[in-house]
Amino acid sequence: MYRIAHIVNPFEAAIESDLNSAQKITFASMLYAKKQASHKMRIDLFSAQFESDAHLVPDGFVQTKNLERSVLNLDNFSQPIRLPLIADILERLYEATDADYLIYTNVDIGLYPNFYNAVATFIEKGYDSFIINRRRLKNTFHSVQDLPNIFQEKGKKHPGFDCFVFHRTLYPKLKLEGICIGVPFIEISFSQNLIALSKNFHLFDEEILTFHIGEEIFKKRMPKEYYRYNRKKYHLIERVLLPGMNINKFPYHHPIFFVRCLKWAIHPCFPIRLVLKLEWKQLKNILFLNNRIN
Repeated sequence: MYRIAHIVNPFEAAIESDLNSAQKITFASMLYAKKQASHKMRIDLFSAQFESDAHLVPDGFVQTKNLERSVLNLDNFSQPIRLPLIADILERLYEATDADYLIYTNVDIGLYPNFYNAVATFIEKGYDSFIINRRRLKNTFHSVQDLPNIFQEKGKKHPGFDCFVFHRTLYPKLKLEGICIGVPFIEISFSQNLIALSKNFHLFDEEILTFHIGEEIFKKRMPKEYYRYNRKKYHLIERVLLPGMNINKFPYHHPIFFVRCLKWAIHPCFPIRLVLKLEWKQLKNILFLNNRIN
């Protein structure tokens, strides 16, 4: 039996924010997908929340220990926004369960009914980590009662990463300290960790398994100071991960050089500077081996 533990971070959104309804739809979709899961697996749903947001956690979710710090504890910002740290969220999940596989998704990412069954299928294929890209739906759904209609929608592709699945043995190796959620570079930081540290990583970017209400590609940006903060933290993480990175583990590495570089260049989660550095690293290794053979 597969044991899968899935965590989200609920929070009190502004009254006028569409995240109020989106979170409720997310919770309901997770609970429904759990009911549809095969009897061959056990699904446990968790939340990581600040104490002031604990009342938002619905029945069916296990509340982990309240979050005690945010990005505001690590730096000074002119516009204080209490954003959780992804490392703290994952720590709570890891400590709360001994499940084989752990999942983190953004709280505005809903699940199609077959989500957990598909996850089990991917696990059976031997992937120790993978990312599942969401589908973008029209911004016409505002209630849990809309779920039957939502499940009929296939939506549009989205390039960004917001659903991360990984074997629990990878958790102690992750280098995510300081990265906060809700700001660019969380996706890059998390995905580069999984790509570098996994034995068999895969990106699922065509499946209809998760959804987001709203067709926008890029969210409204946080104040630039948070962007700069996460970018700085990411570059520190990249330097630590770089020695173990291999371009052949990256998605889209199969096409010819110019085609794969184009795919990476237009993707928000694959810095072209990084992939070109890894391409050069591989080329040097090939040339070195050829010289030794000759």
